[in-house]
Amino acid sequence: MANIILLAVCLVAGIGLNKTGRFPAATPAALNGFIIHISLPALAILHIHTMKIDSSLLLTAAMAWLVFGMAWAIFSLAGRIFSIDRKRVGALIMVAGLGNTSFVGLPMIEAYFGKEYLGVGIIADQLGSFMVLSTLGILVSTIYSAGAVSPRQMARKVILFPPFQALLLAFILRPFPFPIWSVTILEKLGATLTPLALVSVGFQLNFGGIREVIRPLAAGLGYKLLLAPALIWLLYANLLGATGTVTAVTIFEAAMAPMITAGIIAIDHDLEPRLVTLLIGIGIPFSFVTLHLWHLFLTSSG
Repeated sequence: MANIILLAVCLVAGIGLNKTGRFPAATPAALNGFIIHISLPALAILHIHTMKIDSSLLLTAAMAWLVFGMAWAIFSLAGRIFSIDRKRVGALIMVAGLGNTSFVGLPMIEAYFGKEYLGVGIIADQLGSFMVLSTLGILVSTIYSAGAVSPRQMARKVILFPPFQALLLAFILRPFPFPIWSVTILEKLGATLTPLALVSVGFQLNFGGIREVIRPLAAGLGYKLLLAPALIWLLYANLLGATGTVTAVTIFEAAMAPMITAGIIAIDHDLEPRLVTLLIGIGIPFSFVTLHLWHLFLTSSG
């Protein structure tokens, strides 16, 4: 419950700081820079180092890749058919394609399914959402912000992305124990991610002119909160015949609100920041309702 309250407090704090006029317009850029270069790498090194990789959770790890891949296919096709601006398409792929499987996802799993299934959420987040963000996410951000780029430029962008470098370092360091002091430092640095990210989003959140983006906003939230988990349910529970609580939790994670960090990366690449902030600012509170409905559906059908 405390995590959910923290989401609201930080979002409102960001809105309030903007209204006071005491902070410069470049505040979000500074916060986002800290998140990308410090907070995210710290989390990657911390969690990947201790994560237990179990082959029985392959479907859980694959979920985020599938949700992002489907978002890329659907929104890029819609962009071509309806001549949608490239940056808007990129924003939708990034923010609707990645879910908040950690900070929102883990408390929700504990509340609805119990602590014993938190491991499923960690796999979905670390082997799924975080790895997608660090690879395909930065690739999409580069393509849709810069236009035509060479494979070498795209590879360079991914390789030089600090969280991706931290991801590689984390796997290299897995065989070696971390001293207690280093774990404490990583935990404290990683803990800055959500507060700073939500303050940044709140600082940029502006409901004025919402009618101008109501269609892409509805499309993005409709995909992330309803269509994406429905497609995962059809694939996993119906086509593949996967059953049990682990499958239910995996589908539940697919229904999470848009990923805050994906929004930060999208904003950093100038992928329609106003739409991005609305997708996150509206998507998180709205997801509390849709997640409850998904839980009812999954428990009644499973």
